[in-house]
Order: sequence, then C-alpha cells, then structure tokens
Amino acid sequence: MKMSGVLAFGVCLATAAASVHGPAHASPQDRRGDQQAARKGRVEGHLLPLRAIEARVVPAMAKRGGQYIGFDFDSGTGIYTLKFLRNGNVIWIDVDGRTGQIVRQSGG
Repeated sequence: MKMSGVLAFGVCLATAAASVHGPAHASPQDRRGDQQAARKGRVEGHLLPLRAIEARVVPAMAKRGGQYIGFDFDSGTGIYTLKFLRNGNVIWIDVDGRTGQIVRQSGG
C-alpha cells in the first residue's frame, strides 16, 4: 500500500510540474538543440558555464533545505531553470545565462 501512495505522489508531482512549466520532458531534438546552443554561447563568451550558475544558486538553496534535482536550458531566452525539491514541493529558479542573475522563482 505504501508503494502505491509513493507512485500516486510522483504522478501528482509530475502533473503539477507540467502544468506550471510546460511538458515534463522536451523532445530529444529540442534538448539536443538547446545543448548545442548552450555550448555555442559558452564558447563565444555569451553565456556563463552551467557550473558557475550552479555554484551561485545551489549552495543558497541547500541552506534553505532545497535538494538540487537538475536543470533545463531554454536556448531562445538564454535562461537556465534550476529545479529543487524541498518538503515535497518543486521549486524552479530561472537564471539569466548571460549574467547569472536570478530572474524568477516559482513553486515551493
């Protein structure tokens, strides 16, 4: 019985994430294109490396009880979305890939 509760929670969490931030998974072609755009932006000096952005945001969220669970990158806007889990809630932190500044936080 416990396992079905965990599975139901996972489905609810995924549904909530999709409704707030679009589809839970981008298509492989979209992801590949975003990865190539992120690499090109870093090489050309237009975007900060992901590790530099993570170094700014992850420690602050960890102090507030957030567990880092991954990121997405939007090549159209240059925004990295770092995802955290805290007390069963997903928190999205949007960071400008050019400046490293947090531009939006939602969830949680």
